[in-house]
Amino acid sequence: MANHKSAQKRIRQTKTRTERNRYYKTRIKNIVRDIREAVSSKDVAKAQEALKIANKELHKYVSKGILKKNTAARKVSRLNASVKKIAQSA
Repeated sequence: MANHKSAQKRIRQTKTRTERNRYYKTRIKNIVRDIREAVSSKDVAKAQEALKIANKELHKYVSKGILKKNTAARKVSRLNASVKKIAQSA
């Protein structure tokens, strides 16, 4: 255990931030998984609805500083392309 007050505070801050980051990373993975599952099952309506949610959530995380702007745009773009692909084939 740390001996200095500042080091003890750092440990507390790190623990809090780690929990927060874990929550957001998991949330992002779940959002992407929902779309990929809908695409693999060729459920166009479900995929489009999940894409709306993903777009909103990922850009919300940009404004909170969790994701970078280009990262969110790239993820949404790739997901959108996969949804469009099944929509055209249906």
